Amino acid sequence: MSNQIGFSFRGRNPDVLTCIANLSNDEVFTPPEFANRMLDTLTEAWAADHDGADLWAASTVKFLDPCTKSGVFLREITRRLIDGLEGEIPDLQARVDHILTQQVFGIGITQLTSL
Repeated sequence: MSNQIGFSFRGRNPDVLTCIANLSNDEVFTPPEFANRMLDTLTEAWAADHDGADLWAASTVKFLDPCTKSGVFLREITRRLIDGLEGEIPDLQARVDHILTQQVFGIGITQLTSL
């Protein structure tokens, strides 16, 4: 007879970038929640300045993170573009290829973060 308690990871999928942001070292990583709030603000500003257009459905807009560390901004931008460009580029692989070669760019400022 076993007295073990069942354990499941279902419903618990920690974000590795949140864990990295909480580490103590000489670099400061942006927490994903903060990056998403900033991108939400950018989305609203873009729509206000472009007659309500959806920033994430614009296949010609380019994004640069000039001080990439964990890549949280690039990851969240890419995620939003993957969803937003589905109507224009239905094939997922073609959409991801377009986003990563034509729209999203980052510059790593340390040897570790430029990998």
